[in-house]
Amino acid sequence: MPNCPRPAPEPSPSEITPPAVWQRRRELVQAGVAAGLIGVAAPLRAQKLPAKPGPYSTMEKATPEKLVKEYCNFYEFGTDKEDPARLAPKLLKTRPWTVQVEGEVKKPGAYDIDMLLKLAAMEDRIYRLRCVEAWSAVVPWVGYPLAELIKRVEPTGNAKFVEFVTLADPKQMPGLRASVIDWPYVEGLRMDEAMHPLTLLTFGMYGEVLPAQNGAPLRIVVPWKYGFKSGKSLVKIRFVEKQPVNSWQRSNPSEYGFYSNVNPNKDHPRWSQATERRLGEDGLFAKRRPTLMFNGYGEQVASLYAGMDLNKFY
Repeated sequence: MPNCPRPAPEPSPSEITPPAVWQRRRELVQAGVAAGLIGVAAPLRAQKLPAKPGPYSTMEKATPEKLVKEYCNFYEFGTDKEDPARLAPKLLKTRPWTVQVEGEVKKPGAYDIDMLLKLAAMEDRIYRLRCVEAWSAVVPWVGYPLAELIKRVEPTGNAKFVEFVTLADPKQMPGLRASVIDWPYVEGLRMDEAMHPLTLLTFGMYGEVLPAQNGAPLRIVVPWKYGFKSGKSLVKIRFVEKQPVNSWQRSNPSEYGFYSNVNPNKDHPRWSQATERRLGEDGLFAKRRPTLMFNGYGEQVASLYAGMDLNKFY
């Protein structure tokens, strides 16, 4: 099956960290030099991220980087696919940046983005994970398993869900003037979904730090769910007892549920989700491919939903 995760292939040059840098990563971090590696001391778009292959990378060829950077959904910068790439790099300020962790945790607080990067590097937990995306692309993300951060902040027994909140700043985000949804953008995961090793707290893609239009400086990637489930430009991570109402569910509950799992047997009210066409496979006559259950990650995640009616819990 083309989407099925398999051991990672040889990475492309854009995904490779020079061996000398990789081998000395720990001592560089301890010496305080790692900041230069992770995008603090130089222009962010030019920085490489040290990373090692993730355990669930697909063997499929990555979608051309240019396409992924230019074809974006980030409604805070406009609803046209070209708006984020045109506006976000000029307007979004990604330093300084902190993420507030709050709610049902023993160690709440403000986490600086560069501190998170240093932490991930010191723990040798920055992964390169080439994922099949549910908006039909293959993207080599770079990030830190969300589970590692969750363990560090020590959720209480009342923490059943994790809620993610995106920045909502009208000065930086002209799309907020439109009433597409109730801002800020909010998403959520069940705790076991958030703890799954495929769920990535993502700093970069194609071996470099995230571009502004793709959710800089920090976003969530959940490969078995539709792309809108992955909150971008995160400013808050909340641990809560009750299931959060995500933004699309709030705006249009008849079309969007909480789970947003890829399920080709559950049609959207306005279109079929049974087939898909990859980004870059242009033309009306390009052959479509069958959409795979859980986006091809069923072997890894189907057990999370054992016994659930996935037409009801969509």
